[in-house]
Amino acid sequence: MEPTIYLFFDGDCLPAMRRYADVLGGRIEGVLLNADAPDAQSRMPGGDDLVMNMSLRLGSTTIMASDAPADWYRTPQGFRVHVETTSQAEFDRVFDALGADAREVAMPPGETFWAERFAMFTDEHGTPWMLSFTGAKAEPDAG
Repeated sequence: MEPTIYLFFDGDCLPAMRRYADVLGGRIEGVLLNADAPDAQSRMPGGDDLVMNMSLRLGSTTIMASDAPADWYRTPQGFRVHVETTSQAEFDRVFDALGADAREVAMPPGETFWAERFAMFTDEHGTPWMLSFTGAKAEPDAG
């Protein structure tokens, strides 16, 4: 059993997920728009361009998402999507791309006792992120 991250957006699901695919090297695997529903009863409230469901593949992880009708949307809280980068340069590239117009930077990029580089922020689409480059601070194998 593997959990799947499911994100809800306030009308900007498609551009947000396309951005994540571009920045993180993922692939959009499917998009179902409100307009694709077979009849009015199968639609969610809102316009034809709202995303009912979509899937983004990042390595072995799937992130699914949809727009939430205005009355249903709530600001995400109580979690963050964590991404571990393979280098400090990659960390900087991802932070610069996803954090550029951040709604909030809870913890700006910096060194911690557990990572060479770490940051927590909420991007312009409302998705809360944690970004890490552990580097030389990785724990040795207990082995």
